[in-house]
Order: sequence, then structure tokens, then C-alpha cells
Amino acid sequence: MSSDHAKAMRKFLLASDFDQTLSFNDSGIVLSELLGVSGFHERIAGLANIHLVQQGGELAYLILHDPEYRRVRKEHLVEVGKRIRLKANIRDLLQLLENLDGHHFSFYVISAAPEEVVKSALAGIVPEDHIYGTRFRYAPGTGEIHSIVRVPAGYGKVAVLDQLCNDLSVSPDRVVYVGDGSSDVNVMLHLNRLGGLTIAVSENEHVTQIASRTVLSDDALSVLVPVLEAIVGWDSARIRALFDTRGFVLRDWAKVQTDSLTITLAAPGGA
Repeated sequence: MSSDHAKAMRKFLLASDFDQTLSFNDSGIVLSELLGVSGFHERIAGLANIHLVQQGGELAYLILHDPEYRRVRKEHLVEVGKRIRLKANIRDLLQLLENLDGHHFSFYVISAAPEEVVKSALAGIVPEDHIYGTRFRYAPGTGEIHSIVRVPAGYGKVAVLDQLCNDLSVSPDRVVYVGDGSSDVNVMLHLNRLGGLTIAVSENEHVTQIASRTVLSDDALSVLVPVLEAIVGWDSARIRALFDTRGFVLRDWAKVQTDSLTITLAAPGGA
């Protein structure tokens, strides 16, 4: 790409969560299986119920404080990344984001999952310096995790995103954020207020009620659909044509508006 052409490109930032967004596996579940530790969901639920840590930061807390997770070392986290099952066509997604009809999207991952896990899982696909995960400080000699440097969960994700916008000179209204769960709520609310595009990739009601768009698919390329519609301005025919040129076919593309409500009997007397 020539320098003149690069200057003509419109710059955007696409930031994505990792667990259940780019992958099918939760890092904590895979780590627990590797260690032979049971009751992961119950431990996470317990921490969530008492609001001890930011939603999404529960695994980091367990690794630092739970006796059964204290034996975790860097090599365990790297191995977990190798066992994570990724969604299809992440590499193709990154290639297409380089130039969508004159729109260039820098792709970054912002996740509460341990950084070693995400880097290992996405090795050879996403550059390591484009990945922001939970970062631990290791004790020299033993390799034991003795403190947390950063946890990009809740408001922590907002802080990382704002820093990226500053570093890349991208305004918030040119940011797309993709996430799946409660730990993404704060960053989605932040971007919605500033004119960015937020995309939910799960049916989690905490994010679907906040996200600008919801896309449900096992393929990472699916997030291109709202991006092409809302930012690039393409219609469905042109979007299908793009996928066709890449050897993909859009099947079962259904646009559904869902109303979620509860109906109960009125109180006696019409109160």
C-alpha cells in the first residue's frame, strides 16, 4: 500500500473481547480442567454475588487467592491457550479489515482472560502487541504469581480502549467494540455515549439490551455484517457479494427483532 493511499484510508479501531467472543471456550474452564480443579462455575458465581471484583476479573482473583489455583504458572496459561477452540476465520476477518471500501480497521483484543492465554491462542493470527489481557507479575525463581499488574474488566476495559484511541489517534465515534458478556457492559455504554458501534455476539441480556447490534454466529466474519451496514454503508446484496468473492456464502441470515417481556396477572382490584 502506497503512503498516499494509506493517508486516504479512513482509520477505525475494532476492539474485541476474547472468551466466548473469538473463542468457544472459557479460559477459566479450560484452566480448571488442566489443573483438575472442580467447581469453577460455583466459585465464579460466589465472587459475582458478593461483588468482590469487577465482573470478568473473577479468574484473576482465583489465580491469586484460591489455594487450588495458586499452583498456576506461566506455562499452564500458555498450554490453556493452545487448548482453546477458536471461532472460524479470524485470520480472514483481520485481512478484510485492512481495507473495507477505503476504511481501515486496526484490530485489538481487550480481555480479562490472562494475557498469556490469549497470546498463545491467537499466536500467528493477532500480533502480541495488539492483545491486552490480564497481566500478572511473577516471582523470580519460583515463577509463582504474586500480584496483578492489570485486569481489563469492567472499567478496566474502558481505560485500555481510551488509551488505544489516544495512541492511534482514532476518535471514539470511529470505534467498534465486540463482546459477549457482563464484563463488556461498561465499555459498551461508554462507546454508545460517544457515538461508537457496539456489537453483542451472544444472547446475554446484559449486553443485548445495550449493544447497537447483536450478531449470533460461530464464525468471526459475522461481525463484518453490522460494520459494513452501519459504517461502510453497504446493502445486503453488496455484503453477500463480498463474502462470495472470498469463497464464503451467507446462509440463514435472518434479521429478527426480539421483544423480551414478562406478563403477570393484575393484582385484585386493579391496583
